[in-house]
Amino acid sequence: MLLLAGCGFRLREAPKFDFASLRIAGLEGNPVAAELRRELRLNGLRAVNGADPVPPPVDGVPAPGPEVVLTVLIDQRERAAVGQTAAGQIRELQLRTRFRFRLRSADGRDLIEDTEILIERELSFNETVVLSKAAEEERLFLDMTSDIVQQVVRRLVTVKAR
Repeated sequence: MLLLAGCGFRLREAPKFDFASLRIAGLEGNPVAAELRRELRLNGLRAVNGADPVPPPVDGVPAPGPEVVLTVLIDQRERAAVGQTAAGQIRELQLRTRFRFRLRSADGRDLIEDTEILIERELSFNETVVLSKAAEEERLFLDMTSDIVQQVVRRLVTVKAR
């Protein structure tokens, strides 16, 4: 244990944001945006979207709005055949998840310019095991979604909102 402490190793801590609330706008119901909202809430950030009810006023004072707005510009999954047999059967697929967003302060300052994250995975394909390949494809998309969410959270941690 002493060696680990001496080399600077430490366990990953929960992220610390420079803001307490965030609004997700744009394509807020898509897979990555929904997972991002859930992850931010787990990390103690008040993350709301347009469908959330407005909190009631406290002692006649309206609740403060979100400090920053994360706008989801693109949140899409793509699937393309990249390998075929001589008979024209698909042998390999390329799965892509593309997520583009920007972050602005409540007063309209750009905190993160338009940023695109693209993750690709290869998937071999065999028509005799279509159901298992479909399940594998869905699992890969879920893993890519988690990867993108973690990348966005790391970017949000570096933002200085004030």
